[in-house]
Amino acid sequence: MQLYQKLIFSKIGVLIFVIVGRCGDAFAQSSNPYISRIYEYRPAPGQFVNIMPEWEEGDGEVEMIAKCEEILVGDEPGMVCLGAYGGYITFGFDHPLVNVPEQYDIFVKGNAFISTSASDGGNSEPGIVMVSVDSNANGLPDDEWYELSGSADVDSVGLVDYAYEICYSYSPMQPVPWSDNRGGSGVVERNSFHGQEYFPMWLAGERQLSFRGTLLPKNAYYRGNLCVLRALRYGYADNLPNYVGGERNPACCFDLDWAVDANRRRVYLDHVDFVRVYCAVNQCMPMIGETSTEFAGAEDLHPEEIPTGVDVICDGAGRAERVAYDLMGRRVCGVVKGVAIVNGRIVVGG
Repeated sequence: MQLYQKLIFSKIGVLIFVIVGRCGDAFAQSSNPYISRIYEYRPAPGQFVNIMPEWEEGDGEVEMIAKCEEILVGDEPGMVCLGAYGGYITFGFDHPLVNVPEQYDIFVKGNAFISTSASDGGNSEPGIVMVSVDSNANGLPDDEWYELSGSADVDSVGLVDYAYEICYSYSPMQPVPWSDNRGGSGVVERNSFHGQEYFPMWLAGERQLSFRGTLLPKNAYYRGNLCVLRALRYGYADNLPNYVGGERNPACCFDLDWAVDANRRRVYLDHVDFVRVYCAVNQCMPMIGETSTEFAGAEDLHPEEIPTGVDVICDGAGRAERVAYDLMGRRVCGVVKGVAIVNGRIVVGG
């Protein structure tokens, strides 16, 4: 029995050595803080869709993603439009985005600004940021997603819809009709400033586009003849100006410790592999049109950090919900240190 155990743990030790060694080498070579890849681009209909980026005859989803990469990859990104509610983009870096305790982890840019006539907003078109871990190790964003909880969760209690669904129907060169799971309906209006098709043409073959997620309260109001889109305090893309006094605006920075699961339970993530931004407001105002999140790039604020590999899902009170054992098969409570098996995975704690 002792010999059998020694053989097992010897093999586990070799496996851990190989995994840690290879990961360490890979992470050490990856310190580019800027986006390196776009995985998905599925905007909802809108007045800047098919323009930012430009759709050309024959372009499919692969070509449009490539155009997004041309615009967004690197240290001088441009901007793409996500369209009306639900439209999204999914991106990643050439390394995991690490959760550094008590610090912001990612900077996300849009084109929001504060009006000189209204101190509480101007052009704020908030998008929700979501993150995911490549748990199945296939390099694709097809695992569970977690929302980074923003200020509306505490400032607008009872006004946020956490299970909203919307469906847009293709209606060539007409206002785009939509209906939702709350009995609502309407259209994404056309205007005289943008004459192209508003439905994403490379997805027109689907005839309908459906999105689901968190719906933030409408944020538009009029001050005289000025339409103001009120800004939220923190936690949303394209919500406040990217820079203040030449420095990154903290309100455009995000902490992975804000992550919550589909049941709004707090989740601890050691790192994430994929990030998604989607438009989180459904409103259309005369003269300015639909609220549409614009995405202008992102930056990893800790590109030199290396993940520990320990991910712990927490309940609503912040208590760890996990199953962890040391290499002798004993249950581990509290902080994992050294080598352990957590939720069936071999990990190395701090």
